[in-house]
Amino acid sequence: MDANISATPVCLLSPEQIAGPYFRNPKLIRRNISESADGIPLILRLNIVDAMTGQPVTDALVDIWHCNARGAYSGWSKINPDQEVDDGDIGSIPRTYDDTYLRGAQFTDKAGNVRFTTIYPGFYAGRTLHIHVAVRITSGHNYLEERHVAWVGQLYFPEVASRSVLGSRQYSGRAAQPLNNEQDHFFTTMGGEASTLNVHTLGRDSNDDGFFGQMTIGIDTFAVSTQIKPEDFDKYTV
Repeated sequence: MDANISATPVCLLSPEQIAGPYFRNPKLIRRNISESADGIPLILRLNIVDAMTGQPVTDALVDIWHCNARGAYSGWSKINPDQEVDDGDIGSIPRTYDDTYLRGAQFTDKAGNVRFTTIYPGFYAGRTLHIHVAVRITSGHNYLEERHVAWVGQLYFPEVASRSVLGSRQYSGRAAQPLNNEQDHFFTTMGGEASTLNVHTLGRDSNDDGFFGQMTIGIDTFAVSTQIKPEDFDKYTV
């Protein structure tokens, strides 16, 4: 190999997507984020790797948040999920509650893994089903005050799995109709295909037993995301 040729990344850099208006920083370090929310169980495993080296990123703080089976986000439970919101920026929609269901964070282990117990998300008007993720690079000992967000994304689901979930009791009977992935603006314009989880059922006989979803996320550990900036943590909704 020519020594003058630069080494290429051994892992693809995962595409970033917007954080949306419902990002909060509740400092909840926990594996189970469901808080007994009604819905089909979902076990989510994410592997965070350095896109330049392929090595696991250890001790990174991985936040996830998503809506419940009926499309509502904790902290914004009075917002009607069957009506589209006008603004998708952080801090743009006043919080209505201090509840915390379906959001939380974990530190990556030595293999770069985090694992969450939650439910399969529902949808809200104008969007397909998705989970938000933010990865913070930690330094020193005051981990929970860290504002260096290196990567922000959204995770999507295979259509076959989502159709079976949306037919279940907890998810059906909505005034709004869900978009499929290809109808979703952010999926089609911000790399949604590369952000689609590998999903399989946990039980042989019924989807009601739940799903397991997994993905490897390649990040630039030196990057500072433009999707969640340090000053966003000072916004009153966060």
